Amino acid sequence: MTVLPAGPLRVEVPPFVDPVPFIAAGPPRLPDAVKAMIEEAIRSDDSAAVAAVVKVAMATRPYDAEEIRAMQRAYLDRKAMTMAARTREETERIRNSGVLDLWKGQIELGAFRSTGNTSNFGFTGALKLDRKGIDWQHTVQVSADYQQDSGTITREQYGASYQPRYTLNEDLFTYSRLQYERDRIQGFRDRYSLSGGLGYRLLKRNNLTLSVEVGPAVRRTHFITEPSETAWSMLTSFDFDWKINPAVKLTQDATGYVESENSSFTSQTGIEAGMARGVKARLSYSIEHETAPPEGALKTDTISRFSLVYGF
Repeated sequence: MTVLPAGPLRVEVPPFVDPVPFIAAGPPRLPDAVKAMIEEAIRSDDSAAVAAVVKVAMATRPYDAEEIRAMQRAYLDRKAMTMAARTREETERIRNSGVLDLWKGQIELGAFRSTGNTSNFGFTGALKLDRKGIDWQHTVQVSADYQQDSGTITREQYGASYQPRYTLNEDLFTYSRLQYERDRIQGFRDRYSLSGGLGYRLLKRNNLTLSVEVGPAVRRTHFITEPSETAWSMLTSFDFDWKINPAVKLTQDATGYVESENSSFTSQTGIEAGMARGVKARLSYSIEHETAPPEGALKTDTISRFSLVYGF
């Protein structure tokens, strides 16, 4: 039996003759299946889908995070450049357009029921034209309500207005409004209004907008049974639109002319539902209130309308 000497154990090994072998290897590479999944999401051109796929890829392949982020950044950069180019082209198209270009409009035809000064059914029609430029927006509106009962006119209401807007910044704008009204049942033959002031967009989202306008106004009214008068007033108006879904839209418009002798307030609530391409069904309810109407006229009129709207 061999007895090992006491003390630390020492082992001697021969030196290596050849250098330690070295194999060159590149950085970790994103698997083809994961890369194909991200590329397919990019081809869909849906930013939300790309973000979702990238999030999953980052969670399952953290060591390939840099390559995954590079693919997403390249996609977002290309998309931003494309959108910028389209914006420049659209801006140039608007700048070079003529006076009769860029107009959009809608025609509304239907029936109504009124209560207040009259209680009956009749017919209604309206036309709205709108032109949006870079800084300017022009809106023209014409409306008419008419009914005859046994040869007697029981409702005859006409209106027309023109309103230009000039954008000062993203939310603030100036406006002016020229308006004509005729409503013999309400007690006046003609009423002309001229106003101007400032407006502000309180909400501006893809499906939700709300703007308010405030400014002085002057009104010239030709009454049927009383002398004509000219009065200064303060105009306040609200314009609210809510696109509930691609087919349904809720609108609320309100206007008030406040003056010392007779103030006027109008409110119209409407809901629109798409029926076919360019055609919508519209149901609306309007309230018109005069604080001091001519003798024999009621202060409040309400009108319920059902109509078809064609956009062009």
